[in-house]
Amino acid sequence: MIDCKAMRTWVKIFDIVIILLVASVTFFAAYMAYIKPQGSSQVLIRGQGGEWTYPLNAEERVTVQGPLGNTVVRLFENRAWIESSPCENKTCIAAGSVSSQGQWTACLPNNVLLIIQGIRDHDVDSVAW
Repeated sequence: MIDCKAMRTWVKIFDIVIILLVASVTFFAAYMAYIKPQGSSQVLIRGQGGEWTYPLNAEERVTVQGPLGNTVVRLFENRAWIESSPCENKTCIAAGSVSSQGQWTACLPNNVLLIIQGIRDHDVDSVAW
């Protein structure tokens, strides 16, 4: 015969184990999403002479050779932008800076491309909320 008192105790212990397991998975997911320190982003610069990678938080002025001449890329205060270029319309300079993962800017006539790579910022998808 099954002892009801022992069965109730086992169910209570099992309930506590399940609650602790769900709570730890929830805290782990929150840590990974919001608290965990993120890696730094990088700037990938592609030009006629090759590819270069710099940390986004670097303070650099990089000269990239292209078919029209030299394009100067500036990295400062976690942003990157094309500071000067020999192209005619200067749209690349007017485009401004990039700073978030996935953003890019380019001087197409001079074949120079800047891409921000790394871990995405804490942008919350509005559809999820």
